[in-house]
Amino acid sequence: MDTIHQILFNAHILYSLALGLWATIIAARKEPIGGNYWGAMLTYALLAGATLLVGVLLLATGMQPRSGRVVVYVLYMFWLVIIMPGAFTMLRGRDDRSAAIAFALLAFFNFSTSISMIERELVGPWIELT
Repeated sequence: MDTIHQILFNAHILYSLALGLWATIIAARKEPIGGNYWGAMLTYALLAGATLLVGVLLLATGMQPRSGRVVVYVLYMFWLVIIMPGAFTMLRGRDDRSAAIAFALLAFFNFSTSISMIERELVGPWIELT
């Protein structure tokens, strides 16, 4: 399960970077955000949710990240699950250039937050409680 969690989290990091680059290109071209991007954003939230679910299953089986900071892990993962759909809601579905810039900045922030989580061993390796 630890390996599955790592794979999902790594995919999440790359997906965050891709969403940020995509939104930057949309903003640079001054195009409206299309349905493909909205679908990708939903996929991002589902990927983060799946990662959190595997993390909760690991916690339920008596595992924890090496850092031992379980509450911080859960809070960060909840953030990563809800922030992109939350930003969509706060922007009321706007699809203009400024919304694309906001989504790009948020995706890059999520990317850097996720890298930070790895560096602080919040996402693994998972160890058994003794």
